[in-house]
Amino acid sequence: MINLNKLQFGNYLDCAATTRMDPRVLEAMKPFFCDYFGNASSNHAFGQKANQQIQYAREQVAALINASSDEIIFTSGSTEAINLGIKGFVESNSQNGNHIITVSTEHKAVLASCEYLETKGYEVTYLDVDKNGQIDIKSFENAIKDNTILVVVMYVNNEIGVIQPINEIGRITHEREIAFLCDATQAIGKVEINVEDDRIDMLSFSGHKFNGPKGIGVLYKKKGVELTPQIHGGTQENGMRAGTYNTPLIVGLGKACEIILHEYNTVHKHITELTNYFEASIAGIGKLIVPNTKNHFPGIMTVEVPGLPSDIFVANNGMVTVANGSACQDEIITESHVIRSLDKDKKWTNNTIRISFDRFTTKEEIDHLVSAISSFLHLDKV
Repeated sequence: MINLNKLQFGNYLDCAATTRMDPRVLEAMKPFFCDYFGNASSNHAFGQKANQQIQYAREQVAALINASSDEIIFTSGSTEAINLGIKGFVESNSQNGNHIITVSTEHKAVLASCEYLETKGYEVTYLDVDKNGQIDIKSFENAIKDNTILVVVMYVNNEIGVIQPINEIGRITHEREIAFLCDATQAIGKVEINVEDDRIDMLSFSGHKFNGPKGIGVLYKKKGVELTPQIHGGTQENGMRAGTYNTPLIVGLGKACEIILHEYNTVHKHITELTNYFEASIAGIGKLIVPNTKNHFPGIMTVEVPGLPSDIFVANNGMVTVANGSACQDEIITESHVIRSLDKDKKWTNNTIRISFDRFTTKEEIDHLVSAISSFLHLDKV
């Protein structure tokens, strides 16, 4: 058995991979592990208590994105939600077309789902991005065909923090009567989201990206959008997602949504201040792949540090915890498809690291990172 008390954890700056749970979320979850443990699908008192809390959590989630509670589908996370949204939609709507539009810098859950559908005869257009990681709206409009049925674009990129023009995409898809799925995994809690104003038909996210629990996520599905279930065996979630409700995690997700809804401005201000501090601290050692602009969420950055082999630094530096890619592909050290998309002619140098903050990140942790990089490179700067 591992003795956790003896493990030494470094300063944590990998919040785009996952975040530490807010203690208030844990407190909200605790009663539903041992006291109110009933199956929410059961009619007895234990089940009814669990079901009531699940419905309340549904309302908490819906309030965060300006949706109705009956438009919320609980999943195991954003990856499952994306699979349900993409595959479930095209299976239910294939009679209307077989063309999907997405972006080359999407999360692997989107790209892999689209690649799978290509083997089933669907046509997929992968839009390129510019050097700042953004799509060109004109190119997007030109990619639309008569048989286009679905557009999939993430809100905030998980490696470089770039914000795509979601409102414009929503306007165009709405006018063309094309469904729009937005992966908001890195946007929830960081960008104010209104699914009605942005004309988003489906939206996915996970609890653990904004100080909620792991293993729970959401697919928002606008009323009238037809999906084919991808998990069968029960009537849960109006038949959209079979399986026993994980009540504690659903309760935790609801609480995390409630907290960030009321504390968004405070959290965003804190993360912006940390980013400005980090940029000043790293100057002369490394440079941001994408500068901090109005189209960039400040809490997610990839930094290029000349002479720093990122895989060795990340794996062997116990002083700080950062990433050399997204958490879903760190096991294999290859060039990031996101970074590659920004400049296809540039030779891969394996000297980029991703730094990401949340509400609990401190300036001291940033100081430790800069010091660790300086020591690794044998520089005097601390």
